[in-house]
Amino acid sequence: MLKQRIITAAWLAPLVLAGLFGLHGGAFAFFTAAIVLIGAWEWSNLAGVQRLTHRAILVVGVGILMLLLWRSDAVFSPWPLWVAAAGWLVNIYWVTRYPEALVQWRSTPRRLLMGLWVLLPCWVGFNVLRESGGVWLLFVLLLVWAADMGAYFAGRALGKRKLAPHVSPGKSWEGVAGGLAATLVLALVFSVWQGLSWSGGLVLLMITLVVTMVSVLGDLLESMLKRYRAIKDSSQLLPGHGGVLDRIDSLSAAIPLFALLYTLVPNL
Repeated sequence: MLKQRIITAAWLAPLVLAGLFGLHGGAFAFFTAAIVLIGAWEWSNLAGVQRLTHRAILVVGVGILMLLLWRSDAVFSPWPLWVAAAGWLVNIYWVTRYPEALVQWRSTPRRLLMGLWVLLPCWVGFNVLRESGGVWLLFVLLLVWAADMGAYFAGRALGKRKLAPHVSPGKSWEGVAGGLAATLVLALVFSVWQGLSWSGGLVLLMITLVVTMVSVLGDLLESMLKRYRAIKDSSQLLPGHGGVLDRIDSLSAAIPLFALLYTLVPNL
């Protein structure tokens, strides 16, 4: 399994990095749309859609919505990011109230609707941050990676208090603290690199704190859906890594929120 994970990462990472930072404009939008549409295919399974033709129709529908966002320039607008912020507030309630609030979202249409406010704003956030030049897109990618690594090592060494035992028993509050520590160090490094003022650096630290916590929620949301569906991975597309959603679950929350805050804060 470890060997397969390494082989997959060896060819996948350069491809993804080349697409995210080597493409611009429409090419970048198309590349990220392809990733999100694969995620939509997997989400349809998490929502309980079994027939392949129905899943394909749903993916085409998401693609049409993306095209409309692109043609109307809404892909660079903050309003889809506000939709994401509202949606993730609902997601927080559902994750923290699992399984008591299960009845509120377990129907297939509601899970599909949940996927729209998770996936479409994520795509918009990618484009907003890439349009800014790419530095802050890199920051969010590193933030999610640092949060995962910090949580992994801190959780293994110190983890005792369960974060969400009914959703993801392996996660702990000590792991969350380790992830926060790692991302705050990252924010300090970026503050110096970007030459931010003291006030700008403080704002970045505060944004990092919020986005790191929300990235944890992204992971928990997918874990909740997979637990309800009794599946381990969103798909087997990436050998050793599961599916695309398994790789972008934290990003699906972090990207739109950071992009929204980026549009609101003039100091970055």
